[in-house]
Amino acid sequence: MPVSEGVRREKVATSHGRYYQARLASQRRKKLIVIQNIRKRKGVRGIRTTTIGVDKARITKNEALAILVGTQIGAGVLGLPYAASKVGLIPAIGVLLGVMLLMLGTAFIVLKFSAEMRGAQMSTIAQRTLGKAGGWLMYLSVSLMSFGAILAYIAGMGHVFASLFGVSDTVGAAVFWVLASIVVYKGLEASGKTELIMSYFMLALFIAVTAMLFPHAEPERGLYVEWGGLLSITGVAIFALGCHTIIPDVYKGLGSYGETKKVLVLAFLIPTAIYAIFMASFLLVFGRTTPQVATQALEQIYGRLGWLVGNFIPLLAITTSFIGIALAQQSNNEEFVKLGRKAAWALTVVPPAALYFAGVRNFADVLAFAGDTGDLMAFIVLPILMWLAARLRK
Repeated sequence: MPVSEGVRREKVATSHGRYYQARLASQRRKKLIVIQNIRKRKGVRGIRTTTIGVDKARITKNEALAILVGTQIGAGVLGLPYAASKVGLIPAIGVLLGVMLLMLGTAFIVLKFSAEMRGAQMSTIAQRTLGKAGGWLMYLSVSLMSFGAILAYIAGMGHVFASLFGVSDTVGAAVFWVLASIVVYKGLEASGKTELIMSYFMLALFIAVTAMLFPHAEPERGLYVEWGGLLSITGVAIFALGCHTIIPDVYKGLGSYGETKKVLVLAFLIPTAIYAIFMASFLLVFGRTTPQVATQALEQIYGRLGWLVGNFIPLLAITTSFIGIALAQQSNNEEFVKLGRKAAWALTVVPPAALYFAGVRNFADVLAFAGDTGDLMAFIVLPILMWLAARLRK
């Protein structure tokens, strides 16, 4: 008997022995599935122009800002003065501002696509805009960057813990890895509160370092121009300003596209100002002799106090970056590879630690490798390609 709206809905058995109402319900379900499939296809072929809010906010704006700033201010800030010493203060600040504007533009691209896809991670965004190949390229780029950064952070913190507490590098790295990994496993709420507290302490330490160095500054030591290290300062600046992987999590945590965009602007302006002042402080005092880990130079002027401050700055800076990058990569593994929470967490934090304990412990080389490969592709090249692909479809 054909289905029509004019037929009275009674419990009449069909040829298959089912009731008529069940048959109608089945058709409604099929219709709903068709509609959902159409929406999914539209999500791949054409990005919506309206943003979608998340139903429940879980973090405050201050926590969101702390997560973004904490993700940026890590090992990169410790290497910026050394990289800047290869070109001089004025060119270094010019490169830093140019990289900041470029990175802020690509961060807006990531936020817009993520908001239009209900907080999708970067790999999912790339897959929906550039196809499967783009999705996997983004996933591999972010994974390579995260893997290298986490490995470098473990190695760096091994040295810091060894200097502060008198233990071996291996023991110090193990203690740091366990504590930071627990915070990552607890999720965004825990890391937001943790990084909010750490960011305040870190900001106070940066102000203290600037005040300590200011009386010893001499302009002629930093006001020179050399172009041989231009690529080096550019690469370190890209690494130091990269926070794109955590943007989808921050958006979902805040639940508002407009609020996230405002926080994002501050999240780039604040670190850039800190980096510029930090570079100027060291270059005007140490010039071309600035060490690779800039804060180590404080001991030359202030002895024991300089040693203490010089170790606490990387302690806080690297810890906040570890939490932010590891948290984003954990979410990336959950969403893109469809792993469970525990498996995604283990894939994020265990392999870098295993490689460190196997003997790969060169902090500078690992950090440079991560910045020159994953960061450039994930934070600049692929977001621009995604934006161009969306424009062409329109």
